[in-house]
Amino acid sequence: MKKTLLSLLMLFAAAVMFSTSAAAQTETFSDPNVDYSFVLPEPKWRKTVTPSATNPNVEYVYGDRVFGRFEVRKLDAPQSRLLADIVRDEDQKLQFLMGYAPGKQENFSGKLRGAIYNFEFVKGGRPMVGRFYFLRDGDVVYVLRFEGRKDSLNSIQNQMDSIARTFSTKSK
Repeated sequence: MKKTLLSLLMLFAAAVMFSTSAAAQTETFSDPNVDYSFVLPEPKWRKTVTPSATNPNVEYVYGDRVFGRFEVRKLDAPQSRLLADIVRDEDQKLQFLMGYAPGKQENFSGKLRGAIYNFEFVKGGRPMVGRFYFLRDGDVVYVLRFEGRKDSLNSIQNQMDSIARTFSTKSK
């Protein structure tokens, strides 16, 4: 009985230790030059472009650009304009990528609601994928653009979803 109780106590202590260390590894992005913030679930995401007064975009890479690249773009779009039309406009720009193959569009809900658009393309002879989150906040649509090698980006899809779920504007 004592052995079982001691084993359970040790297991509980180990679980608490691992859960606190995993929670401590997140980083919140916020900058005075932009009106949004989000949480990065892993320290492997490195900032490569910092927003400024003249360039409000931010860019992160997951280890290396080819494994995963993430940038945020802000589009002005009146609320009367359908999100599907905005996604279609972006799709028309993507059609010029080598080996472009459109994927499916799905609804998304986090702190902001929107849509996800998936696609595939070829870069440098390697299969690549893109996953764009279109998140609406009034008359503004934020596009979270993830691109990378097919195998590596698919393996971090839960992290991309987490970043998009935690994305919020400072007005909310």
